[in-house]
Amino acid sequence: MNNLRQKDMLSPSKINWFTFFKLPASWWSGVRLKKINEEACETSVKFRWINQNPFNSMYFAVQMMAAELSTGALVMIYIRSHKQSISMLVARNKAEFTKKATGRITFTCLDGIKIKKAIEKALETKEPQTCWMQAKGLNEKGEMVSTMDFEWTIKVKS
Repeated sequence: MNNLRQKDMLSPSKINWFTFFKLPASWWSGVRLKKINEEACETSVKFRWINQNPFNSMYFAVQMMAAELSTGALVMIYIRSHKQSISMLVARNKAEFTKKATGRITFTCLDGIKIKKAIEKALETKEPQTCWMQAKGLNEKGEMVSTMDFEWTIKVKS
């Protein structure tokens, strides 16, 4: 595995500042990046008044924001490691909700190597690539509350 240079790694605090300025709905809902490395990313969000739905659990869109950040941050670190300009965009997503989301929900994506390969292929072929990435949301008891899949599109800009 080709290790990312230290300067290419984005720290959780840098990404959380990014969300404050560029994704304020995510920030104010309580979504925070907790851990990131070349292979995995973990985000967290706590059920609060500001992110509730009428059924006394976390609004689905807040879960989607936390899950998307766990996949998107991995895309960002690999794009950052290249000198070329590369665009990223979610083309499609799928979600499955299996339990009420209350308390702290942690989303984990383990698809870092998968997106790394898609970006390398886009750079090599100059053709747009797609990559499905999954984030699983667990409550504080370790119970699955939701599974989110995001299809990221990667395109090298001319």
